[in-house]
Amino acid sequence: MKKLASAVSIIAASALVLSACGSGEGGESGSDYLACMVSDSGGWDDQSFNQSGKEGLENAVKNLGIEEKDAESQGDADFKPNVDNMVQAGCNLTFGVGFLLEDTIQEAAESNPDLNFALIDSTFSDADGKPVTIDNAKPVVFNTAEAAFLAGYVAAATSESGKVGTFGGIQIPSVTIFMDGFADGVDKFNEDNKKDVKLLGWNKEKQDGSFSGDFENQGQGQELTKQLISQGADVIMPVAGPVGLGAAAAAKEAGDTKLVWVDSDGYESTEYGDIILTSVVKEIANAVEDTIKEGTKDKFTNEPYIGTLENEGVGLAPYHDFEDKVPEDVKKEVEELKKQIIDGSLTVESESTPK
Repeated sequence: MKKLASAVSIIAASALVLSACGSGEGGESGSDYLACMVSDSGGWDDQSFNQSGKEGLENAVKNLGIEEKDAESQGDADFKPNVDNMVQAGCNLTFGVGFLLEDTIQEAAESNPDLNFALIDSTFSDADGKPVTIDNAKPVVFNTAEAAFLAGYVAAATSESGKVGTFGGIQIPSVTIFMDGFADGVDKFNEDNKKDVKLLGWNKEKQDGSFSGDFENQGQGQELTKQLISQGADVIMPVAGPVGLGAAAAAKEAGDTKLVWVDSDGYESTEYGDIILTSVVKEIANAVEDTIKEGTKDKFTNEPYIGTLENEGVGLAPYHDFEDKVPEDVKKEVEELKKQIIDGSLTVESESTPK
């Protein structure tokens, strides 16, 4: 705030117009509040979680009248300087998008107790990997296993080959939680229908499977998808950000392969809507805007935001072009399973479930 003093005087006149968007209750007016965001290496146009985070920031500018600043990371080496730039700019709240920014955001938060920070897709931990809380830093995480469970059920139900597949970008909790839920959904379909649909690419019990190694190499995503297709998979869920676009290209070329997209509704965010069965959606944009709103009202806390089916922080996207191809009994069963997860009678478990 001290570094924003001169900027505040310049925009004093416009602050009167924006006062209706201000926070009140002792907080800062929107025009006085600077929210900032640093992307993961996938960049803002990843058609996945970085893009969703940026949308939340832009929505806050529009709806709350705040100021914003962002920095796009091309690789891991950009994380620290990008976050440092936000600190130097005096950002009231700085988001890091993605698990890979954990160390950088944690270090910045601990070094700047007068500023607030948030980390999308990860909690904070010490050198031994044990969870820690930081007074001025909020984890924004999502129990995507719940929605991925439903996607796994639909994938198994609509597979014609009896084989479905998945792969991840990097073996980190925010990736494997999708794969765990997907695996359990396939198992649930088999159990309920006395079927034997096989899952390729991930063994939940062994926590072992296929990974591209990063979130950038679309060619690697294409190759992994071709491998899964050659093994018989006709529904595939890539959990790898922009690498998933390589998977989509391979599935499109195959002609008879459907995808389950992740993070955003891939039907809306990619050019491959005609092959996307459904998507496991994180409502990242809503979580970002809500967190900024807390800040403008001087109500920011370090309590984790956990997106679930119950609070609509995660969900299953519409079937879009496959609406008429997903059997009605499968749709009804998915809705019933969703109700059971929400009311607690069915628990989807993963080693990576956020606490």
